[in-house]
Order: sequence, then structure tokens, then C-alpha cells
Amino acid sequence: METPAYDDMPTPAQRALDTLAENAEDPAALDTLASSDVLVPVPDDAAAEEATDPSVVALPVLERPGNNPVVPVFTSEMTMADLLPSVSRYRLVPLGALASQWPADDLSLAIDGSSAHGLTLTSEGVRTLLARPTG
Repeated sequence: METPAYDDMPTPAQRALDTLAENAEDPAALDTLASSDVLVPVPDDAAAEEATDPSVVALPVLERPGNNPVVPVFTSEMTMADLLPSVSRYRLVPLGALASQWPADDLSLAIDGSSAHGLTLTSEGVRTLLARPTG
């Protein structure tokens, strides 16, 4: 009897992203995504305390010519390794909590970037669609 590899099974967050690709306003998918933990790469230049302090998250910002800067986050280690193989450290962060503290400036959020189920949101979209009360 063969059992499927767990690495090939989509996470609840990835299933939510697939649903949102078909219906961007699906409330259940938005709730699932917001309640999921995401992997946030730790920038190479982040100090050791920023990489381990649970109250501080150093956001990796990628500059894109002609577009707003973007922060990449990932729904699984496999997706992160496929899209950003150079990442050596990351933090696991609740997406809703990250969104509730998202800066007001023009900083986009890319969830799983250019993967088949990737989603990029503007700063306003992050705060409007994904922010959940912390507590």
C-alpha cells in the first residue's frame, strides 16, 4: 500500500489561496488564510535578537522596479525553498496578527509569490482582508 507524501499535500492556507483565485471575496477562505501561520524569511542583515525576539519581526522587503516594494511570505517550507532557495532563516508568524500591524505605506504582501496559488495584496488589502484582532 502506498501512502502519499505529506509534502505534496496542500496546506489549509494553500487551499484557501486556490479558493481565493476563483472568488477573491470568499469569507471562509479569507478567515482560513488569516488564521494560518506563514513563514517570514529573516533578512540576512537582521540582528540575532531580531531573528529570535517574539515581539519583533524584521520584514524582508524586495524592491521591484516600477512597483511597490513587496514582503514575501510563504505557506510551507517547500514553497519557500522553491521560490527563494537562498533563505537560510525564517520565522513562523500568524498572518492575521502580521496583517493587523501592517504599515500604512505602500508595502505589498506576496503570499507564495509566483507559485501556482500565489496572492499579492496591496497594503490596504492586507489590512482590510487579513487583519484580525490579536489577543
